[in-house]
Amino acid sequence: MGEDNYSLSSRVFHTIRENILSGKYAMDEELKEKSIGEELGVSRTPVREALRQLELEGLVTIIPNKGAYVVGISEKDIRDIYEIRSRLEGLCARWAAEHITKEQLDELEENIYLSDFHSSKGNSEQVVELDNRFHEILYNASGSKELRHILLDFHHYVQRVRKVTLAVQERAVNSNDEHRRIVEALKAHDAKAAERLADMHLMNTIRNMDNYGWENLLK
Repeated sequence: MGEDNYSLSSRVFHTIRENILSGKYAMDEELKEKSIGEELGVSRTPVREALRQLELEGLVTIIPNKGAYVVGISEKDIRDIYEIRSRLEGLCARWAAEHITKEQLDELEENIYLSDFHSSKGNSEQVVELDNRFHEILYNASGSKELRHILLDFHHYVQRVRKVTLAVQERAVNSNDEHRRIVEALKAHDAKAAERLADMHLMNTIRNMDNYGWENLLK
């Protein structure tokens, strides 16, 4: 496959996956190759390839002689992702405590300051973007490109849930306070504390989801 074909297939795959994860395509909705191809301005071939790849990821099911349908993300999927993330983000924070630079620490502290400001104003979109950036900096600071890649993928998979929970001001404030404690441990280069706090941050998110109500998160 040539580079242009690969880029096209990759773009189609990521676009369809984004539309599933954001909720644009609903659970059990049929994904028609012709309609998606017309929408994206491509032939049916890269759409078909993308749907096969999405089936491998568990986001789509392909029924022979019928079509492709959205599976999406279930409550169990989200719980599993957060359980896995809590362990991996703990590892990430432990490594970050050993490798983080002054520039990365400065950016994390600025991120917390801006998150405080936007959550006090009820600017949930900015809060979500700042949350994204906080975790990206942490992943980069781990010094492991493999761990960064895995965590970014998991972070992306639960974007829809994160947008809903961080729109609740109390959770946005608490989440940022948890970020602040993680940064204090990173500044002290306390790997054990950073690992424990990062793990706790993700587990608190799961508890918050239970309090918020899964029917609101997955609708």
